[in-house]
Amino acid sequence: MSEASGAGSADQYAALPSGMTICFRDVGDKADPAILLVAGLGEDLTFWTDSFVGSLVARGFRVIAIDNRDVGQSTFVAAPPPALWRQIAARPRGDAYALADMAQDAVGVLDHLGISRPHLVGRSMGGMIAQTIAATAPERVLSLTSVYSTTGAKKVGRPALSTIRLLAAPPARTRTEAVRAHLRITRHIAGTGYPIDDAAEAALAARGWDRAAGDPAAGVARQIQAIQRSGDRTAQLSGITAPTLVINGDRDLLVNPSGGAATVRAIRSAQHVVVPGMGHHIPEGLVGPVTQYISQHAARVGEGGNHVRIS
Repeated sequence: MSEASGAGSADQYAALPSGMTICFRDVGDKADPAILLVAGLGEDLTFWTDSFVGSLVARGFRVIAIDNRDVGQSTFVAAPPPALWRQIAARPRGDAYALADMAQDAVGVLDHLGISRPHLVGRSMGGMIAQTIAATAPERVLSLTSVYSTTGAKKVGRPALSTIRLLAAPPARTRTEAVRAHLRITRHIAGTGYPIDDAAEAALAARGWDRAAGDPAAGVARQIQAIQRSGDRTAQLSGITAPTLVINGDRDLLVNPSGGAATVRAIRSAQHVVVPGMGHHIPEGLVGPVTQYISQHAARVGEGGNHVRIS
């Protein structure tokens, strides 16, 4: 599909001074305000669906989506993944990277593109990364939108026991297993108000498997370790000054809605939208509402807001 439609673009690569190579896609008019999309645990950039990206482009944004390290076409690090006991005990290896390192990867892509201050949108782990950028590099952020994410505090945002049992299953080792695992967990965490499209989700999971430049299971384990190494970030979040919007559902079985509430408490003047029936997923039925929330939030910021269409 054409770049002008906002429905897709070619993979591009930023070779960073850290040694990481981060894959990204850049869609829309370069004269429009930029949004950086940061995906969640184990998700490559295609998990921001064509319709989601296209909706933001139609609302007047240039959209950059990235593959985090250890997923998609970005660098898979050489360090061994943590053993299962380390993940269960939340005891990262000494060579573990942290969310701060992933935040630096994202900023490196912005440097590569010559973008000084985008709007940041991150979901789940991507929300944690976006929060970290806003906290540590406030001069690089116009606004922050954190979607079904949390603060890292142990008593909030915890997954349901039923979700933990599903996540404890052996990792997929084939494309077919990856598709089945994705459908199983997505059906569980997607919420009650917005049914998923099994065929679309299967295609998404298959594409993600095909795009992986390394071992997806090892990559996910190292990303989990990054979250654990970063710990409770509540104090760090209290220093965020960027206008912030927190979006979560009331039926999230992966990151309990208490994580969103804790994020709002931590970030002064953050706005909070709780979507009834929404879980830990943005199905087609929520693309319009969620992108409108993001667009309206960005428009309120001021700089670049006059370019954004909120209808």
